[in-house]
Amino acid sequence: MEFFTLLVSGLLGLVTPVGLVIDRTAESAMRSQLAQVEQLQVRVDNAPTHQLLQGKVEKVRVAGRSLQLKKWQEIRIAALELETDTIELELGSLGKKRPLFKRPLQVGVRLVLTQQDINKLIQSPQFMAILQKLKINTGDSSKTGYDSVYTFANPNVRFLANNRLSFQVELQEKGLEKPLLITVESGLSLVGGRNIQLVNSIVAANGQQVPPQIVNAVVNNFNKQLDLGNLEGDGLQVRILKLNMKPEELEIAAFLRVEPSSRFLETPSL
Repeated sequence: MEFFTLLVSGLLGLVTPVGLVIDRTAESAMRSQLAQVEQLQVRVDNAPTHQLLQGKVEKVRVAGRSLQLKKWQEIRIAALELETDTIELELGSLGKKRPLFKRPLQVGVRLVLTQQDINKLIQSPQFMAILQKLKINTGDSSKTGYDSVYTFANPNVRFLANNRLSFQVELQEKGLEKPLLITVESGLSLVGGRNIQLVNSIVAANGQQVPPQIVNAVVNNFNKQLDLGNLEGDGLQVRILKLNMKPEELEIAAFLRVEPSSRFLETPSL
């Protein structure tokens, strides 16, 4: 969830500053938000001049390859296609940290992320700091025989065919010095376009299969955090239209609706 939130924030930051400029200037503005880029094309469909001067553009289209965000440099996007609906801005808000939108910002986006880049992200110091804040409680000790809290270290992911993945991480149990090596193989499923769920999960700890009741408790915890409906309180609606995982690559297509009051419309600091 944290990764998706940061990614969306970065992408929307690329869109918001360019609503009132021509293609070349828009591309230059977006490049200024990137640490590295292999290929980038931006097209702004201009409304009639009088509407443009009133803060309106019909559409912004973006296509890029090998994009590295400046704010969060461990995020690299192998391929990006993005298209907005009509954008209407308050003229007096241009250049400010929070541009004022007259209507919700609606964006269609397609992303391709590689296994290598995902591993670089989840092994970065910034992401590890997020993991350190994430603790998992196994639940009711009367049912499972456990009532332990774990923190994460040394994560690694591998993409498999048929929307399945393999994940390995060390879990440090409170009170114990030696970490547990956890390996997980699981499928990914979409529910209602907004809830990404782990399904048919197989978990082993130090090579020994973990009892199903413990697996279910942990998986249920993750599935709650992967519910994109959690973002709606911040004015962001996300609907996943496509989730396709294959060896070495993950493709995601989604529709985003961002309310004018959403914190995600704050332009990232350069």
